Amino acid sequence: RYPHTQETPRSAGAASGSRSSSQDLDVALARYNQVLDVSRDDLEALLHHAELAAYQRNLGELRCEDIMTRQPFAAEFGTPLRDAWALMRREKVKALPVVDKARRIVGIESVGDRLRALVRRAGAVASEKPEVVGQIMTRQVRVASAHRYMIELVPLFSDGGHHHIPIIDADQRLAGIITQTDLVRALYRAVKP
Repeated sequence: RYPHTQETPRSAGAASGSRSSSQDLDVALARYNQVLDVSRDDLEALLHHAELAAYQRNLGELRCEDIMTRQPFAAEFGTPLRDAWALMRREKVKALPVVDKARRIVGIESVGDRLRALVRRAGAVASEKPEVVGQIMTRQVRVASAHRYMIELVPLFSDGGHHHIPIIDADQRLAGIITQTDLVRALYRAVKP
């Protein structure tokens, strides 16, 4: 109907997935202080679609290679545990991808792997004591291609419990790593005003 009446909606909460609420729209309409030839519901739907388009533009096209830490620190299977630990402490990293001579990923060593190895070796005889990274690393490693969309990794970090995801190039070689910090930094850059 024309003219459109501006009625306050019954629910003034934020729409699911929206960065703005109905109350925010009411404040903006009050500030505008003019009659608009569009219904409040249509305007709210339009703003919601614009917000989704901005989200897609800012995040949807980012690839892993855009946010990854390039040339990450890594260890090889035979790297002594004390050397890997010293590297992790010096560089303040919590995980090291484990690579072969061709820099293909064969595992990952994390602080958690080290703690599990310490607990396991309590009471072990000297010959059972792990000495190299390959003895304690996690062999099943979740990796992502450098060209994969970054947004596809969000469920791995939020629901999958991952803290570090090694990134591989077209030849399956280690090209980078994405941490939770890298992901949060990218999300912040994409949504900051």
